[in-house]
Amino acid sequence: MNAPRSPWHLAWVCNRLALQGFGGILAVAQHEFVERERWLSDAEFLELMAAAQVLPGPNVINLAIMLGQRHFGWRGVLAVLGGMLLVPGLLVIALAALASQQLHRPEVQGALRGMGLVAAGLLLGASWKLALPLRRSPLGPWAVAALAAAGLLLSAWLRWPLVAVVLLVGGLGMAWAAHQARRP
Repeated sequence: MNAPRSPWHLAWVCNRLALQGFGGILAVAQHEFVERERWLSDAEFLELMAAAQVLPGPNVINLAIMLGQRHFGWRGVLAVLGGMLLVPGLLVIALAALASQQLHRPEVQGALRGMGLVAAGLLLGASWKLALPLRRSPLGPWAVAALAAAGLLLSAWLRWPLVAVVLLVGGLGMAWAAHQARRP
């Protein structure tokens, strides 16, 4: 595995990542950190992503913060935050000011709908790539699928609070993984 050359390199990659995303950058983060820069393996990306999802705040920013802290401590955290938030934040403010005057136009509405579809496609592609390493999970692919289905059922259909879903489904997953790990 490679490592970022400096906090500036980390900030630049995070800036590039953030500028490519619209409506979610999980697919872009996976591509940048795993495939392009080779800072993480697929398994490491999944582990950090799992931890990032239970922390408050945006998942990809949490993941990048953990990556920055791992390599450069507090300087890495500041580099990640600057890279992911500074330029994209300024662009969003400028675009919001422009868009507020143009939202009534059908071309702008169509462009925003199209960007939403692209973001959904990127999310599905990233989900597919991230699902492949789960075949080697100690839980086994069927247990992983069952836990994912349980989480979806409880949160989307039964509308349980996210904390309860994470505690129940995550607890079941950890208990099952511990059981599998003890087996010879």
